[in-house]
Amino acid sequence: MSQSLDLLFLGSGNAFAAGRYWGSFLLNGRYLFDASPIALPHMKRSEVDVAEIEAIFISHFHADHFFGLPFLLLEYDEATQRSKALTIIGPPGIEERLRTITDAGYPHLLAKEKSYEERYLDLRDGLEGDIGELHYLARSVEHVEGLDCFGFRVEIGGRTLAYSGDSTLCDPLVELAEGADVFVVECTCWGDACGPHLGPQDIRELRRRLGPTPTFILTHLDAGQPDLGIENVLLADDLAHFSL
Repeated sequence: MSQSLDLLFLGSGNAFAAGRYWGSFLLNGRYLFDASPIALPHMKRSEVDVAEIEAIFISHFHADHFFGLPFLLLEYDEATQRSKALTIIGPPGIEERLRTITDAGYPHLLAKEKSYEERYLDLRDGLEGDIGELHYLARSVEHVEGLDCFGFRVEIGGRTLAYSGDSTLCDPLVELAEGADVFVVECTCWGDACGPHLGPQDIRELRRRLGPTPTFILTHLDAGQPDLGIENVLLADDLAHFSL
C-alpha cells in the first residue's frame, strides 16, 4: 500500500513577497528541499525533530534557497545532537560554497569534530541515486544564465513528487513532473512578466501538457492568493501542511 506524501512548507514566498517567508519545504519529516534563512526556526515552531533529517536538496545558490544551512549546522553543533549521516546535495561546488558562507558567520564551525557523518554530493543533469528509502533524479532547469539550477523528482513509499526549484518553462521541467503524484512548482508572479520564473500562463501550459494529474502545489509566490481557476491546483502558505 502506498504511503502519503507529507509536506510541510516552511515558507512559501519569493525573495520579495510581502507577508510570506522564503520558500522551502520538508518531505516526510526527513528530506529538506532548499534551506531558506527561516527553515530552522520554522521547523522548531512546527516541532520537527531536526535530528531526523537525512538529506538536504539545494536547487541553486540564490540566498533565499541556500543561506539557511549554516544555522542548521550550528544547531547540530550546539543544541540538537544527531548521529545519523546527513547528505547535502546541491549544484557543483556545494561543499565549498557552504564552507564559504558558514565561515563568514561562524568561523571554524565546519572544522569541529562532529557526532555524525556529513556527506556532500555535486549535482549534474540526469544524476540519480538513493538516500534511505528515497530515490531521486535531478535535472538541469533553465532559470538564470550562468547559474546551475536543478529540479528534482523523488520516489518514496510508492509515491512520486516533483519539485521545480526556480525555473522558466522548459522540457526538463515537464519530464520531471510527468506521471508524478504531486508537483511542487514555483509561480513567482501573478502577471505575465515574470522574468526568469514561472507565472500563471506557464502553470496553465504545464497543466495542459501534464493532464489533470499531478496535483500542483504552487510556491515561491508573491503576496496574496488569487484563484487562478486551474484544475487540481493548491497554494502553499507559510507553515502549511499537506498530506497527499
